[in-house]
Amino acid sequence: MSLQEINFDGIVGPSHNYAGLSLGNLAATAHAGTVSYPREAALQGLEKMRHSRALGLAQGFFVPLPRPNQAWLEELAVDETTDTGLIAGAWSASAMWTANAASVSPAPDTADGRCHLTAANLVTMPHRAHEWPDTLRQLRLAFADSAQFSVHGPVPPSFGDEGAANHMRLCLSHDRPALEIFVYGRHGGPFPARQHEQASRTVARRHRLDPDSTLFIEQNPEAISAGAFHNDVVAVANERVLFTHERAFAEPALAYEAIDAKFPEAEIVEVAENAVGLAEAIRTYLFNGQLVTLPDGEQTLIIPTEAWESTIVRRYLDGLIAGNGPIRRAIPVDVGQSMANGGGPACLRLRVVADPTAVDPRFMLDDSRADAIERTIRAHWPEQIDPGDIESERLAHAVAEARNALLTRLDLEQLA
Repeated sequence: MSLQEINFDGIVGPSHNYAGLSLGNLAATAHAGTVSYPREAALQGLEKMRHSRALGLAQGFFVPLPRPNQAWLEELAVDETTDTGLIAGAWSASAMWTANAASVSPAPDTADGRCHLTAANLVTMPHRAHEWPDTLRQLRLAFADSAQFSVHGPVPPSFGDEGAANHMRLCLSHDRPALEIFVYGRHGGPFPARQHEQASRTVARRHRLDPDSTLFIEQNPEAISAGAFHNDVVAVANERVLFTHERAFAEPALAYEAIDAKFPEAEIVEVAENAVGLAEAIRTYLFNGQLVTLPDGEQTLIIPTEAWESTIVRRYLDGLIAGNGPIRRAIPVDVGQSMANGGGPACLRLRVVADPTAVDPRFMLDDSRADAIERTIRAHWPEQIDPGDIESERLAHAVAEARNALLTRLDLEQLA
């Protein structure tokens, strides 16, 4: 096997809209009720994937889930008295943020030498809680090789699990055993803490991780209150590097001490509050970038243009790159449509360390599939969705037809 990190990005679905359903996600609630542009959003996401491939990185993708979710609406017994937020939830394209699709433990970390994936239950937010059955179907199709993968259903809904957005690995290289770090929340002031400690511990046991190579760290309640609804809004790890805001964890000194004890090779790059304030870090999604290792070994941070255009963040990045630290480059990408709904570059991808040849090839991006996806988006994705369009039969038909056209183009009709 040749293990490498593969980023699986979610193709932005044709129902992409701004309903403001995600409590604690400041960007999503700020843009509630505004006009969205699904075609532009999907093309921005595809361009990001193409850019990653051009950098020499392995790139996969997941297709949008069926929307509106008629089965969920039927379970809710929807009628004229139903809360409009619940109905809007059936239209949500939030599965595009595949960092929340699952938690992933690669083969070098697990007792049975297989890559384990547990679909996230996402129970804290109603508009996302109905994603997991369709997500699980897709995961089991993409990672069907049982000799290489073990795909699990979600943890019990008693415990909220938001997937890889609250999970990090520290290792010498992606194909080596890692220290797996699970970040959970206890409370977040006016906003819910979405990742439950017991959900994280359940995932670790399911994945058959060595307790000596596992850490559970509490997220700073102040960060949750400030809008860091997932840990990946304030911290990101790649190989031996942890890039984090100083207010990311509840007890940062103890967290760093625990990391050093279990993985002394770690390089912790902490951004001080007086360099980039927590509010600015969250507004620009500096830490919701993709920290990646390029083929030449260079660690590079792929960030949203909102971070690149911030005077405060740019000043910090210029100093970071000019220094002698492990992060040598920063590259901006435009994912503005996703950012307006509260998801940056890191939200859009699920990291899976695996042999690319073990993955169903229909989920791996190459030039031919990228061109096919682009043609389908341009031909079928709505140009815009106005708030009043939600619930219309015309739009529901158009969205379903667009998704079916993509499945047909990619030979994935079994997901219809």
